[in-house]
Amino acid sequence: MKKKHYLLLLLLTPIFMVHAQNDTLHWKKSLQTGLNLNQASFSDNWKGGGVNSIALGTFLNATASYSDKKKITFDNDLQLAYGFVQNKGQTARKSQDKIFFDSKLGYKIAKNWNLFASVNFSSQFDAGFEYKKDQAGAEYAILLSKFMAPGYLTSSIGLEYKPVDYFWARFGTGTLRQTFVLDTALYQTNPKYYGLERGKKVRSEVAFQFIANFDKDIATNLNLKTRFSALAPYENIGRIVSRLDATLTAKVNKYINVNLTGTMLNDPDMDDKVQYSQGFALGILFNM
Repeated sequence: MKKKHYLLLLLLTPIFMVHAQNDTLHWKKSLQTGLNLNQASFSDNWKGGGVNSIALGTFLNATASYSDKKKITFDNDLQLAYGFVQNKGQTARKSQDKIFFDSKLGYKIAKNWNLFASVNFSSQFDAGFEYKKDQAGAEYAILLSKFMAPGYLTSSIGLEYKPVDYFWARFGTGTLRQTFVLDTALYQTNPKYYGLERGKKVRSEVAFQFIANFDKDIATNLNLKTRFSALAPYENIGRIVSRLDATLTAKVNKYINVNLTGTMLNDPDMDDKVQYSQGFALGILFNM
């Protein structure tokens, strides 16, 4: 697929949004925001051991979905998160950092099947570091990433399978993935340089993409949300980039919830090994 086709998609999407806004009855919207706070402190003579620490995180999740009840659907998903942790004797460090936006236009062609066109963007707000110690034991930080270094813009067209409201799967046969590294000096501390040639700021790849999404209340006040994606460039079909995100949310009451999150990432352009992260938090939730 030629790049000009993706440009046409990007130009048509706002036009559809303006048209769809004329029928507000067909829109479903949600907005959640909140704070997660963790804190621990110990007296100087506490024999059990421990380090004074404080962690704070904030998030915003917003969705807007349109359906004309016949053929056309338009789904948007925005996820933002940022948090830090500070242990006694150390500088503040990131504990979470996420920018994610997904927009998809669908057209029904058969029961449970849609043609779709989508645009997806992901990056981070703040700089990311690896912390090491020199021979004298002094700690120093190595810059590994920052906003739009990397950043990913993925445009895709293909088929979507949606048998129920809480599950869908996309088969993006025509996918353009663009990787951005706007700080070209990062290759000095990140040898893989996110798959780009040294000094380059953008890499474009035509690929096949598969995405599966599950979002359902599996018990009373207990929600499970998972998203799996895999992308295989046509020029090197064996170099698959895959990611699994899972969030288990238990609602304590109207304003308090507990979150358990986990991510597994396999990206040869970042590291030869699988990366993973996990988080647990008690948070204050606001629904709007």
